[in-house]
Amino acid sequence: MKPPSFDYAAPKTVDDVIALLKQHEGDAKILAGGQSLMPLLNMRLARPALLVDLARVDGLDQIREIDGSLAIGAMTRQRAVEHSELVRSRYPLLHTAILNIAHPQNRNQGTVGGSLAHADPAAELPAIALAVDAEFHAVGPGGARRIKAADFFVTYLTTALEPTEVLTEVRFPALPPRTGWSFIELARRHGDFALTGVVARLATDAGGRCATAQIVLFGVGTTPVRARAAEQILVGEKPSAPLFEHAGQAAGQEIDEPLSDVHASADYRRDLARVLTRRALTEAASRAAGSLA
Repeated sequence: MKPPSFDYAAPKTVDDVIALLKQHEGDAKILAGGQSLMPLLNMRLARPALLVDLARVDGLDQIREIDGSLAIGAMTRQRAVEHSELVRSRYPLLHTAILNIAHPQNRNQGTVGGSLAHADPAAELPAIALAVDAEFHAVGPGGARRIKAADFFVTYLTTALEPTEVLTEVRFPALPPRTGWSFIELARRHGDFALTGVVARLATDAGGRCATAQIVLFGVGTTPVRARAAEQILVGEKPSAPLFEHAGQAAGQEIDEPLSDVHASADYRRDLARVLTRRALTEAASRAAGSLA
């Protein structure tokens, strides 16, 4: 299939990008890596009058640490994050998630900001952002603003970004001491979108009890889902197999309307959420205890 006709612009500054988005408000699309947008264009599910290519805008592809967080420019290629020693050593949860995104050819072109702004509920990066309370930096005609991950993902392929705003950077906080993590997804083949996935963070206190917990399910609904009832089951308790089984059951029940399609039924996804949550919590607890690297 071929995309519909459109105009093309390749601005060199963020201000020029914003001006174009304002001029064509509601009728322009930002082109980052193109790994999500081009299929939508080819299938004519998107019909913008203008594509605004960010490839020539300076300063949007940096990886750095700022105030205890990993700051990643929106145009940073996923492959660059994958090969970053800073990410590998200091942010292993993000590094592991990146390795599960599609294939190397896709990561060579796909961008961090593009994946997050596309907001596919089965994608890895939105789930990671929600699990670590990432902060999104955007700029529009009214100036700069920051958006919490909990407020960023609105519904299917929809974010809190305004039509005239551009995402410039995302900040991923470092995990606190005594915090374990796990990233598990099940897909039909490696590189496919997850049928169901789980991101888990588990922090323990000096006595070895669960102090805080974050559980995010993805591939099960219109956005990544925080399993808050399951998280509350863990707080104040000693990690154990029965505890994690209980939390897994709660996580499965927290999905209001699990996605059902040709790949997996709603019941199957709900049961996957239960099983994968239990496995993820077991792995996160082992890391928190220092028995797993």
